[in-house]
Amino acid sequence: MTTSSTPQEALRVIPLGGLGDIGRNMMLYEIDNQAIAVDCGLMFPDDEHLGVDIIIPDFSYLREDPSRLQALFITHGHEDHIGAAAFLLREFPVPVFCTKLTRGLLQVKLRDHNLQDKVEVRVVEPGQTINIGPFGVEFFSVSHSIPDSAGMIIHTPHGPVVHTGDFKIDHTPVMGQHTDLTRLAEIGRDGALLLCADSTYAEVEGYTPSEQRVAERIDAAIGKADGRVIMTTFASLISRVQMVLDAAVKYDKRVFVTGRSMVNNVQMARDLGYLTAPDQVLMSIREMRDHPTNRTIVICTGSQGEPNAALTRIAQGSHQHVNIQDGDTVILSSNPVPGNEKSVSRNINLLFEAGANVIYNRIDDVHVRGHAAREELKIIHRIVRPKNFVPIHGEYRHLALHSQLAIQLGLEPAHTFVLEDGDVLEVTADDADIIDEVPSNYIYVDGLGVGDIDHIVLRDRAHLATDGMFVIVAAVDRHTQKLTGPPEVMSHGFIGLDDEDEIFEGARQIVLKMLGADEKSVNWRELHENLKDEIARYLYNQTHRRPLVLPVMLEV
Repeated sequence: MTTSSTPQEALRVIPLGGLGDIGRNMMLYEIDNQAIAVDCGLMFPDDEHLGVDIIIPDFSYLREDPSRLQALFITHGHEDHIGAAAFLLREFPVPVFCTKLTRGLLQVKLRDHNLQDKVEVRVVEPGQTINIGPFGVEFFSVSHSIPDSAGMIIHTPHGPVVHTGDFKIDHTPVMGQHTDLTRLAEIGRDGALLLCADSTYAEVEGYTPSEQRVAERIDAAIGKADGRVIMTTFASLISRVQMVLDAAVKYDKRVFVTGRSMVNNVQMARDLGYLTAPDQVLMSIREMRDHPTNRTIVICTGSQGEPNAALTRIAQGSHQHVNIQDGDTVILSSNPVPGNEKSVSRNINLLFEAGANVIYNRIDDVHVRGHAAREELKIIHRIVRPKNFVPIHGEYRHLALHSQLAIQLGLEPAHTFVLEDGDVLEVTADDADIIDEVPSNYIYVDGLGVGDIDHIVLRDRAHLATDGMFVIVAAVDRHTQKLTGPPEVMSHGFIGLDDEDEIFEGARQIVLKMLGADEKSVNWRELHENLKDEIARYLYNQTHRRPLVLPVMLEV
């Protein structure tokens, strides 16, 4: 396939997220200042990101020229691929192209941001090509842990680029969707210009187990359960929800769905025909209260230990409708995303303590990964036969190992690029090289704030969390600029009540000595930093702790 752009205009490949971390996937492909984006996902915060809700890609490069971005293409409906799309689209309301189920999942997010009528989201079928500027973007089917997943064949003047998205090669997928190796082999006859392939499990030998194995194990767990069954998974894992609905019909049980995102996604998937079950299988809160527990299944959010998600509240005994009872079986059909391991383990412990039997991936195959292992990656490389290769989706070790695999399969090291977020790779039919970099910082979303906190704020939060806070409040006469009385001293999270009187009095004396009680006026700006340093030094000498010291002046 050919496009209208001149061959002299190089293809620029610019990852804004997803390389070096799990999540925040976003890739730009650009020719002559016309760019398309593939995916726009979020990343879950780690322990050091105190108070942060989610982390999204940095759109600074696109803001340099708002007309640069032409369209957004989405491979599938997982959070690490669509979770930041609404943040992008409220700034750049470009058309969006994706498969039918992905559109439904995206529309749920757009409604949350009041964007449902402001952004065009078009459904694309596998095999269909969308022409945008110098690009022709062809969707092809891939097998993953969510239905309607797709990869992209991006036709450029220099040759085709294969962007796999998340994929595996599953010969017995539960919802019938295979990875289209035939179409990839057709592209590989002449060799792709560039392959950008999923690297998440590039360190795992062999093949990824089939999703059918999960269906069998979930069915067995539900069939054996004597009491109520509670299952959690990602709200977007529609195929797992279907497994539970099938088991409910088989064992004459009914299902209650809880958790806002799970409720919304289940309703959307039913409306689109991706979930099938008799109407009487699903039940309301009122029906669940009167229904026998041994014939009840609860599907909920919280597979990642999120603080306010349904399973976390169930584990803590604070859910308004569901409390753990002896004999309950809880199934965690997911793997913890890196950074969430402690939260997930904490929930598992609480569930066991409350009397539940907990089934999770370390003791049963109730979850399999949705990503290709090394033997599957070898198949893709051999049939696509790329001239250049960029490993995507994964931490740095995953990218490095995938790059080594490509070299072992015969690709020249000079044509294998382990990029970092923000690198600009320029590719033509004859050459490829990293020529520049663009901003690719973490953008933190905290409540309604987007990008208004940075590493300095997080450093202060960590400081408060580890050493507490020490506050000195000095009241100064507005006219004379003299202290009106002894300073007030208080602390939070710093020292126990038994020790504070002596410490506080010592701090007061330092303030009085530096600021003066009667004799001299106060120049607060000059003395502020000195006072802060003196108090901090005193507190460390007394306690060997370093609280955050906050001097405050009040004019009265």
